[in-house]
Amino acid sequence: MTLADLDIEMVRDVVVAHVDGEIDMSNANELGEALSRQMSNEALALVVDLTDVTYLDSAAIQVIFSLRERLRTRGQQIRLVVAPTSPITDALRIAGVPGAVDVHETRDAALRDLGQ
Repeated sequence: MTLADLDIEMVRDVVVAHVDGEIDMSNANELGEALSRQMSNEALALVVDLTDVTYLDSAAIQVIFSLRERLRTRGQQIRLVVAPTSPITDALRIAGVPGAVDVHETRDAALRDLGQ
């Protein structure tokens, strides 16, 4: 990924990924693959913190939907963290992401929603 940085940590049974930067067609697939590799069978869910993402395009949105499907078939869940004032909020809303994936304003809220 050349435009975004990815940091991963485990919080009990949840993989928490923090993305910083821009996600577009040049790095979206690589980001999706990196997130998928982090999801062991033991993980309950994936929380993707997009708080510090300043731009995303349709390729990034497609990765979100693909991750949701991949995790759902494995019995795992996904949550997104997006601040209401984030520059990516409108793009996610227009693409229908909040109707398909639970979106929270903070990482702690996403973890609480997962019972963590």
